[in-house]
Amino acid sequence: MAHDAQMLKGVLSLLLLRLVGDQDDYGYALVVRLREAGFTELTEGSVYPALTRLESAGLLDSRLVRSASGPARKYYVLTAAGQSEGTRALDAWTTLTANVDHVLERRNPA
Repeated sequence: MAHDAQMLKGVLSLLLLRLVGDQDDYGYALVVRLREAGFTELTEGSVYPALTRLESAGLLDSRLVRSASGPARKYYVLTAAGQSEGTRALDAWTTLTANVDHVLERRNPA
């Protein structure tokens, strides 16, 4: 089943902060990891701009690493601010999903 593009856009930053926090990685590898996690329709055209926004906001840092199979790769690293934002965003996501679940599970009396 395809994910709603707008919902995915809203949570993409949280997912990227979490993945980079788990392991420094480069853009395409992050796309692959997200696809393997079930976000099969996700494109590089969504991920790369999100990474750029996160880096511009000081939540990610980057470094170039030589590649044996082509040009150097830009690896992203979580900053202290990114770690704090990831924690805040995860708390917000947890609260939001709990509230949504609560509303969706309510039964209206007939």
